[in-house]
Amino acid sequence: MASTSVETESFGTIYPSLKGKIVLLTGIGQTGDPNMWGNGAATARIFCGNGAKVFGCDVRLESAQATQKRLVAEFGPESCQVLAADVTKSTDVQALVDACMEKHGRIDVLVNNVGLSMKGGPADMDEATWDAQTNVNLKSVYLCCNKVLPIMEKQAKGAVINISSVAGMRYIGKPQVAYSATKAAIIQFTKVTAVLYADKGVRLNTVVPGLMHTPLVSVLADKYAGGDLEGLIKTRNAQVPMGRMGSSFDVANAVVFLSSDNANYITGQKLVVDGAITGSTGRT
Repeated sequence: MASTSVETESFGTIYPSLKGKIVLLTGIGQTGDPNMWGNGAATARIFCGNGAKVFGCDVRLESAQATQKRLVAEFGPESCQVLAADVTKSTDVQALVDACMEKHGRIDVLVNNVGLSMKGGPADMDEATWDAQTNVNLKSVYLCCNKVLPIMEKQAKGAVINISSVAGMRYIGKPQVAYSATKAAIIQFTKVTAVLYADKGVRLNTVVPGLMHTPLVSVLADKYAGGDLEGLIKTRNAQVPMGRMGSSFDVANAVVFLSSDNANYITGQKLVVDGAITGSTGRT
């Protein structure tokens, strides 16, 4: 399956309200095919295309810098700054937020984009596997919101987009109970927090991706399909009622829309980007 054309997907809609806005984005790096765009990198690209400035992080600095290099080449040196941060650690998150504030003086959009999926049911999963996914998927959202929401409240404006998964809404064919539980928790965390901040000018929403053709698919093929990338792509496409996986830019477009003033009356909601997979009984 060829990589999806970014030219036709990245710049279809321009939101004037995003020009000059400061976006704090976790998980800006990616693993897998470097010619493709992961969810975080694609999201950063569309924000930059809208004239926003992205301050991104990844647990692996070299991965964050690879995305930064692509964005700077296209949008200029001020379009994107990055640093290394483990967003499961309060000290790293505080340092990330402090660095962004020192550089820009405000945070208009927060995108919580990191995630970790590991196999296991409740009876066979060890505690370390449970804790790792709970920390990456859920604790990171809490920590980033804990540090950024007071800033947005003081500004009296801000948008937070948390990335969940269809695994948080339905069983998707493999035992990954910790991943599913944490992704479901993100949806409810966002909904409750949105109500708490509804009168403070701060909106929170969730984007819920389905099966996406991202650079990570090649890693999944090595991990779960014996390296059979084409076979895994065929299987994943067949599981979607639309007959194909989505792209990272499908996720990114949803994030950027919810961050814009075009969505200024939308809060506490989830935008499912899944080709109808959560509405079906499943395909094999």
